[in-house]
Amino acid sequence: MQVVSWERGHGHLRNLQRMVHARQQYMVAQVSAIYPVMESMKQSSREIFDANSSKSNASRSSQRSSSLSILGLQLPSTFLKKTSFFPDKKELQRSATALGYIAHAVLLIAAYLDVPLRYPLRFGGSRSYVHDYAPSPMEFPLFLEGQDSTRAAYAVFLLNKDIEQLLNGIGEESLGPRHVLPNLRELMRIVQAGEYIDM
Repeated sequence: MQVVSWERGHGHLRNLQRMVHARQQYMVAQVSAIYPVMESMKQSSREIFDANSSKSNASRSSQRSSSLSILGLQLPSTFLKKTSFFPDKKELQRSATALGYIAHAVLLIAAYLDVPLRYPLRFGGSRSYVHDYAPSPMEFPLFLEGQDSTRAAYAVFLLNKDIEQLLNGIGEESLGPRHVLPNLRELMRIVQAGEYIDM
């Protein structure tokens, strides 16, 4: 009799778990629709040179490299490097906006998956911050304008660690420390996959 009641209880728990996962899946699909992470074509300097030299279209298309963007904005690699004394303000603003989108998506997904982030985010659009409490509480900006580039690069690193934490929470591995958008896309893909409901 105890075995039967345990099996019923276990079956009921599994059904509840499936319902929760289905709801999480729906909510993450909404986040993915609001903040789509998609492939975008980026022209290489070689392609621009070829275009100016009137070379064939076949040659130009082979030089294209694909990269990811969130809501049409890419994270330029220059954001993580030392910037010049006169950085491009538009590029800095685009980077800050993209990072704000990522921070908001991460906050929403963490809430839906019921995961307290190791490095809490203070969302402020393109002026968002990441908190690190070790060894003492500090706040790091997810934007570069008027900020030390080292602090901003560390903030991006911590943001990626949050995404890695969410991936680990569903039993998956991160794609690496410098892959913020690929990791976010992978997280959303896995949660939206049919297998997630039975996890």
